[in-house]
Amino acid sequence: MPISGLSDPSLFREQALIGGSWTDSTSGKTLSVDNPATGEIIGTIPACTAAETEKAIAAADSAQKRWKTRTPDERAAILMKWYDLILASLDDLATIMTVEQGKVLAEAKGEVKYAASFLRWFAEEARRMDGTIITPPQRDRRVLVLKQPVGTTAAITPWNFPLAMITRKCAPAFAAGCSMVIKPSELTPYSALALAVLAERAGLPSGLLSIVTGEAKEIGPVLTASPTVRKLSFTGSTRVGALLMEQSASTIKRLSLELGGNAPLLVFDDADLETAVAGAMGSKFRNSGQTCVCSNRILVQSGIHDRFVARITEEVAKLKVGNGLDPKNTMGPLINDAAVAKIRAHVEDALSHGARYASAPLSTDGRFVTPVVLEGVTSAMRVSCEETFGPVLPVFKFETEEEAVTLANSTPFGLASYFFTTDISRAWRVGEALDFGMVGLNTGSVSMESAPFGGIKQSGLGREGGHPGIDEFLELKSFHMAGLKF
Repeated sequence: MPISGLSDPSLFREQALIGGSWTDSTSGKTLSVDNPATGEIIGTIPACTAAETEKAIAAADSAQKRWKTRTPDERAAILMKWYDLILASLDDLATIMTVEQGKVLAEAKGEVKYAASFLRWFAEEARRMDGTIITPPQRDRRVLVLKQPVGTTAAITPWNFPLAMITRKCAPAFAAGCSMVIKPSELTPYSALALAVLAERAGLPSGLLSIVTGEAKEIGPVLTASPTVRKLSFTGSTRVGALLMEQSASTIKRLSLELGGNAPLLVFDDADLETAVAGAMGSKFRNSGQTCVCSNRILVQSGIHDRFVARITEEVAKLKVGNGLDPKNTMGPLINDAAVAKIRAHVEDALSHGARYASAPLSTDGRFVTPVVLEGVTSAMRVSCEETFGPVLPVFKFETEEEAVTLANSTPFGLASYFFTTDISRAWRVGEALDFGMVGLNTGSVSMESAPFGGIKQSGLGREGGHPGIDEFLELKSFHMAGLKF
């Protein structure tokens, strides 16, 4: 059933955007998309094949050759028009996202604004792609270091942030003078398609952006094998990221990979208790715990441990789980049945190894899962080494700073980490010792358009956002000029 209540129903599209045309798959096959809160079918999308993907790549290559000749001001103006249109459609975009993804409407509106912020940021960065001049030893020579667009690019985006993970990739690409073919998650395609409708209205040239809907196994290998696609940006699991690296090897493709995490959140005895509780709540339960930077392991020093557990359990009890369209609810459903099964497995494993409920016991109803707090958690449990991706808050106890840092770093992942302290010396020591691409001090949030986002180790390659975000889509060219007369 189509999404009701939209002020602009034309934002809801059930066709792919291939090379400037809204189209079905040549195979005639479609995929159904459901509402995780109700299980009802929202609509269908084309199950695109290699044929559609190759057509999108060819169109992107053609459009990019013209786009790269546009001035930075011209590119920036279109991105800013797109930014304005997204904010003007905030309510509709948020409704589409909540219906297909499940997050509560307030969070969906926050994501729409966050997604738009990347267009504004990179519209401004488009004007600052300055190269350098090198003075070599030879008197008659100068070297210009130019920054030029990579060319045709592709992105594979996840379901948990179906708007922001697109604009965080395509905004710098377009600002730099690149084109992009996007394969959104088949679980949440309608946000991407609505975004493309607004891009067309903003004046983005035909073919510069394509949205190829369908299954990753059909579309992904075409993107990775294509010599025309010079860069691939992916957000998702480490397992899939490794596969994409392997598939891209033959074309020596540039990669940006934002992969899995196992974020620790450390609370030291000297921390402000209420600040730590608020930070842990925001970090853990945002989007029902379904974010790559959610705190997955809560490490609390023994002196503050009992008070922290008591306070955060009180706050968790206030969360209201239900359909995200109902404003009284503060947490929506999980994305699918597999996600629910994983939560059950992690909790059961922890309890079987000696953990205890500090909150009410786990309860599930369809894809709705009550948030729980576990205490007495140890490194012998799955929650310590696997990314839970759901509303389970496991509390570990530690004694010393050294122990906490060792526990925090005992993971192959290195995306986000958080810690709470009022000791400025400890802040420097721990901040530098945590082996993660992003560290939050006295905050549970590390995501903004103006700061680089990304991980180390098995959490990925490259950075999105901030000043480095546009460099991911630029090549350096050394232009040697000789025979100059002085």
